Amino acid sequence: MMPGQVRVVYMTLLLFMALSGFGQMPIFKRYYIADLPGLGWLAQFYVTHYIHYVGAAALLAIGAYYLTRYLVAERSRRRISPYGAIQGVIMLTIVITGVLRVIKNYEGYYLSSGLIVFLDILHLLTVMLFLLVGAWGLLARKRWTTNR
Repeated sequence: MMPGQVRVVYMTLLLFMALSGFGQMPIFKRYYIADLPGLGWLAQFYVTHYIHYVGAAALLAIGAYYLTRYLVAERSRRRISPYGAIQGVIMLTIVITGVLRVIKNYEGYYLSSGLIVFLDILHLLTVMLFLLVGAWGLLARKRWTTNR
């Protein structure tokens, strides 16, 4: 895929991750958004659940590709910018909280209810922070890496 195509896939994935993530909460049904033609799937928990899992796997694959490409081919001539470091830490927090939220669903693993609520809120807050910082980065034309 060309870089422009990856960007379109990435932005589309972010849109569906946001929709399916917020779909895990019953807000689309509660506020009648799911009653709009074509949006009924937003109120179906398992549909949004699986979309979120598939989207997370795709985002992890894209992230692994770009991180590997940077470490193998570009590290000698490029460095991570302060903006890229901030976004990287935010994304790492999202991944860690997301993985812990997946683990809590497996039988045999126990997380206290307080920890689960903390992980849910931290996951939601870091996603919102990621979207805000990402929007700022787009508007300010920030890059994840700079030339050495």
